Amino acid sequence: MRYAIAAALAASTMIAAPALAQDSTDPTFTGFRVGVVGGYDIIRPGSTEDSDIDGDDQNVDGFLYGVELGYDIGVGGAVVGVEAELSDPTGKVEARSTDPNFFGFGEVGTGRDIYVGLRAGVLASPSTLIYAKGGYTNARLNVLATDGTTELRENFELDGWRIGAGVEKAIGTNTYAKLEYRYSNYSKANFEYDNGAITEDFDIDTDRHQVAVGVGFRF
Repeated sequence: MRYAIAAALAASTMIAAPALAQDSTDPTFTGFRVGVVGGYDIIRPGSTEDSDIDGDDQNVDGFLYGVELGYDIGVGGAVVGVEAELSDPTGKVEARSTDPNFFGFGEVGTGRDIYVGLRAGVLASPSTLIYAKGGYTNARLNVLATDGTTELRENFELDGWRIGAGVEKAIGTNTYAKLEYRYSNYSKANFEYDNGAITEDFDIDTDRHQVAVGVGFRF
């Protein structure tokens, strides 16, 4: 009997060990997270503002880099959370004499981009999350003008919404990497002068497309 009990205990230990090892390494998509993002950014007039001139490339593209933070909660096989991001794209455009309405803003460079929103996803595997996201975005377009000695410090402030989708992969127990696409549309803007004066909001139609990768840590 003693040997039979010992054999049973040994067998149960051998069966439980892989399960325990799997449990100990299963990633979690819950809790606070912080990370860095980078990728490709393109901003252009929306469909109501496109000049539709053959060969008129109205795209303003560049790279984006920034930081993100969020908090996620696991609900069964799903994950819901809140997130925020601050990025600084590098694109800029120069006005064209052949198309004075080029891009609708004149000579500008893309400035800081703020996003706050929600995301929800499902687990495709214990270590892979597929998600959708959406929320509010505020972007800045910096005016690019100088008289040779002084540069203007004026800018457009754009308000709009953003949606996106992506896949996040857990690496170990507290590190993640992700790839996502997001689309933004801005419908309101104002202009801030160098002296701090701000105009009333006016209507715009400006689109933004971004493909970004990110890495981060969970706490």
